[in-house]
Amino acid sequence: MKRRCRGFTLIELLVVIAIIAVLIALLLPAVQAAREAARRAQCVNNMKQVGIAMHNYHSAINSLPPGKSDCCWGSWMVFILPYLEQQSLQNSYNFSFSPSYNVGQTTYYFGAIQTTVTNRRIGTLTCPTDTPNAPSFGVTSHSYAVNYGNTAMDQQAELNGVRHGGAPFTNIYGRPGVYSFADIPDGLSNTLLASEVIMGQGTDLRGFTWWGDAAGFSTYLPPNSTAPDVIYSSDYCKSGYMLNPPCIFPDSNAQPRMFASRGRHPGGVNTLFGDGSVKFIKNTINIVTWMSVSTTKGGEIISADAY
Repeated sequence: MKRRCRGFTLIELLVVIAIIAVLIALLLPAVQAAREAARRAQCVNNMKQVGIAMHNYHSAINSLPPGKSDCCWGSWMVFILPYLEQQSLQNSYNFSFSPSYNVGQTTYYFGAIQTTVTNRRIGTLTCPTDTPNAPSFGVTSHSYAVNYGNTAMDQQAELNGVRHGGAPFTNIYGRPGVYSFADIPDGLSNTLLASEVIMGQGTDLRGFTWWGDAAGFSTYLPPNSTAPDVIYSSDYCKSGYMLNPPCIFPDSNAQPRMFASRGRHPGGVNTLFGDGSVKFIKNTINIVTWMSVSTTKGGEIISADAY
């Protein structure tokens, strides 16, 4: 007598599929969280390498690098390349900077003699949580910018009642052009050197840190602010495009150029302090505290548990 083999009924099969779907739904967020934790850890390590590079540069030159060389002749990134194990790349960069636009665009960051360098992506300066982007003229964007203080990119002495309290970076053609650790009386452990920025997609210039403006951020806006960044041209402000952050272009002098610190990590941004430490700053940080850690000579008393 033959024995009949019993198979799964349709209902049993559907139940098994439903159970598997529920398990996947429960597991997927955990996998995504683990991946984000790994990416955030890599981002922290990148910023520590930037901190080491800044300190090594300071030891060699006795100052921090300039934040930018006017609009278009490079930024702090170019100066610290040798300390990120990119000496050959810096050797390829033409340092014929000039504040005069009469020299033409040959030595701009997008000039033909510079793109050997500026079309390269520096892994140490790229947060793995961010989305890489190269605008249409081929120059890469990156994930970190340096601290320009608590007003805006022109470092106004006062902006809507906020007095500029000094900053560790500025334009090399300004005065004094560069700062040393001795110019930070607030203390290295209380002063930001750098923080995260988001790479804008399309022709959006956020994260376009070879260019002078985007090489810095200010703390007038809190981390990941819902208020817009201010970019000089509508051609390069693409708010809402592929999850780009909010931005506007100025219609008057009352809207100075401004970039906030922004990141793709949930809840906040990684920041580099002058002593080389990297700290995660929440979006909910008190704005007064956020401004205080960006100043170099504000004289603020900041509690260790304030951020």
